[in-house]
Amino acid sequence: MEKTFSQWKTQCLKKLDLSKKGSVDQDIEHVVSLLNSCEEFFTTSSCSGRIILIDGAADSSGVQKQNCVWLFVSHHKCTFDDLMSGLSRSGGDAVLKFEPAVLHVQCRWLGDAQLLHSVAINSGFRNSGLTVGKTGKIISAVRSTHGLEVPLSHSGRLLVDQEYIRFLTQIANQKMDENLRRIDRFYQNIQSALSAERAHPPDGSGSQEIQDPQHIQEAERREEEEEEEEGKGERSETHTYQRRRRRQQHETDGYHGDSNSSPLELDDCISLFT
Repeated sequence: MEKTFSQWKTQCLKKLDLSKKGSVDQDIEHVVSLLNSCEEFFTTSSCSGRIILIDGAADSSGVQKQNCVWLFVSHHKCTFDDLMSGLSRSGGDAVLKFEPAVLHVQCRWLGDAQLLHSVAINSGFRNSGLTVGKTGKIISAVRSTHGLEVPLSHSGRLLVDQEYIRFLTQIANQKMDENLRRIDRFYQNIQSALSAERAHPPDGSGSQEIQDPQHIQEAERREEEEEEEEGKGERSETHTYQRRRRRQQHETDGYHGDSNSSPLELDDCISLFT
């Protein structure tokens, strides 16, 4: 028997934090707490954004986090000395990266995910997206696009001068400031959206849970019967929109980003929206 949303939420929130840090980042903790306090949502992974300096193997064709040394990492702004200290320990190909905030949220209904997605886009997280799994899991990914990735050394030899590293320090810190503004904007906007949603709940046409194939076929059969009864009469624009929306929701179940029953991991979610 498939798990219900409440069971998924309980299981997820009881799990240990398997990130390197082992806890939710302070600058996004208020967003995570707000979403987890709502019956419609729970977070599966989060990061407030970070500046990292990683050292990959010199003979590697690409920098991969699992095969590299972390020379420096911070979820806050960095200094020139932080980067120079890290670079002094580089023996391979050092890369400076700024990774903006990312948040993955499982939603109870498709309508809830659409609401969250709209808020994310309007708050500046324009790389956000949705996936619907075979088991009925609806995941909303809140992601931004203002990243930074710059190679600084090769085989342990610095490729740029210190003036350029000072410049990169300034750029990375500016991106971190903008990142925190977007997090705050998202927090304020989701609060407002949830308040408005509860004050004026929808008619329910956009809040149906993803159904199993048997239910979908049954719904399609009922729609066909309704169409036959209507005959050649013209439908109103409202009626046509509601019918199209229901059909789109049913068809959504045929698209999935996760064929397994386990919750989506951070890297899996990211690959789905790239």
